[in-house]
Amino acid sequence: MQDEPEQVNLSTLRTGKDASRSTTQAFAQILNYHERTKHRLKRYAAGPETLDWDAQPNPFREFAGAPRIRLPLVADSLTASFAALHAPNSVAPQPLTLHSVAALLELSFALSAWKEYGPDRWAVRCNPSSGNLHPTEAYVICTQIPEIEDGVYHYLSRDHLLEHRCRITPLTPATPSKLLLGLSSISWREAWKYGERAFRYCQLDTGHAIGALRYAAATLGWHVHVANCSQQQISQWLGLDRDTDFTGAEREEAELLMEITTGQSEVAVALSPPFASAQIHWHGQANTLDPHPVYRWPVIDEVTLASRKPAAFQALAHAAESWPLPRHGDEALNSYIKAATLIRQRRSAQRFDAKFTQDAAGFFHMLDALLPRHAAPWDVWREPQHLHLVLFVHRVAGLAPGLYALPRSVAAQAQMQAAMRADFSWSKPAGCPGQLPLFLLAEASLGKAAKSLCCHQAIAADSSFMLAMLAEFDAPLKDAPWTYRQLYWEAGLLGQVLYLQAEAAGLRGTGIGCFFDDVCHELLGLRDTAFQSLYHFTVGHPLTDERIANLPPYS
Repeated sequence: MQDEPEQVNLSTLRTGKDASRSTTQAFAQILNYHERTKHRLKRYAAGPETLDWDAQPNPFREFAGAPRIRLPLVADSLTASFAALHAPNSVAPQPLTLHSVAALLELSFALSAWKEYGPDRWAVRCNPSSGNLHPTEAYVICTQIPEIEDGVYHYLSRDHLLEHRCRITPLTPATPSKLLLGLSSISWREAWKYGERAFRYCQLDTGHAIGALRYAAATLGWHVHVANCSQQQISQWLGLDRDTDFTGAEREEAELLMEITTGQSEVAVALSPPFASAQIHWHGQANTLDPHPVYRWPVIDEVTLASRKPAAFQALAHAAESWPLPRHGDEALNSYIKAATLIRQRRSAQRFDAKFTQDAAGFFHMLDALLPRHAAPWDVWREPQHLHLVLFVHRVAGLAPGLYALPRSVAAQAQMQAAMRADFSWSKPAGCPGQLPLFLLAEASLGKAAKSLCCHQAIAADSSFMLAMLAEFDAPLKDAPWTYRQLYWEAGLLGQVLYLQAEAAGLRGTGIGCFFDDVCHELLGLRDTAFQSLYHFTVGHPLTDERIANLPPYS
């Protein structure tokens, strides 16, 4: 029996105000949460005993009474190739208009299809989600954009429209056009199915959403920058702290705010509140997603509070590590498909062909795309790289099956080598490009081990390769506990890159959130929490269930 967590101030949680707690306390609470939500061979993390799929929370948040703007479907008019997105300045920037904002949302958070199987019908979206539960909500703040009135908007993906939550009437002369996009999480959508581990998955989904937005912006020639804001500031700006607007409805936790720019300009050091020198009028009442919730998971509230960035925190300047830009033009890849087409065809694989062997060129290209560089999508991420990869290679032509490592920063190789098993070889595999920091640790057939490690799921063994995302854990968290969220955001961003790179290679990927944490650590020889595995991912040749109908996202 696990100890009960201490009680939290729910009024503080709802309003988004920073709790009074020391960095040491917050770090301890996050470590407690992370340890208690690990899956173990003898027991899974605490979750619901049964699931009633007919009582699943509503996947669509909407605000009754808020004026609506129906958006055009215009993504088909975008001609940029997927390869062009990764070459700086290769896509001419489009102006900020209603149509271009609609295209941005269509390729990042909109539905990509409806699925039907027998009497069941469900939607899939451009931004993937753990269990397709979609806890992430998107908000737009805009000023001086043609055909869009100044204000704060909620994006309703079901209907591809904006709900005008707050009308802003400036009292001072018009400012330049500005477009901000905020993300929030509704943890109950994940907790309904996954229990205490849900906070992890909400943060992974936020990382995927960051990647989805960055790729969508690249198709328009735009840039995306994560703003240095606290959760309290974002909550106020998006209206998430308005108690009367959420009466009887599930609350949303502010995650981050991003500024969209059409040129090379950097994000503002300090963003001005959108309501400064303006009259504001809020509209809309949030809908209830689950009228009869059965379980409560107080530890999610606790880690939510402990991982909030304080309003007084000032980001430290650092030189972002960057690898050389990749070479383009590899004929073996399908990277010259239209980016809009590839983004909307992304799906999570359900089964893989266990006899398929991936070509080495495509494999190396995919890994190279995961290295940070000053180009999309990695230019959205201005934090140090804390995540590194351990690969279980099953079937890649010319490569011995076995365990491999891909450190994503110069210092990480020595740190990983010191922390892992002493008998790992750390040798460069034959045929590996010189600039790719890929190392063979041990030759072995790891299909059964990968399957057992990933909660006995066949997709971990039947794929071409499976990987674990290993995070530098203790060091970044001790002085900045809110980095816990950012570690998962970086993992989700890596997952989004893998999803689209797999599609470009004619393959398919899927994220794996269910794995036995410490079994993975023991396999690698890790003895403490300096490194922790946060997310697994697998890539291979998909087997499609033809019984499932694939229908257009919008009629």
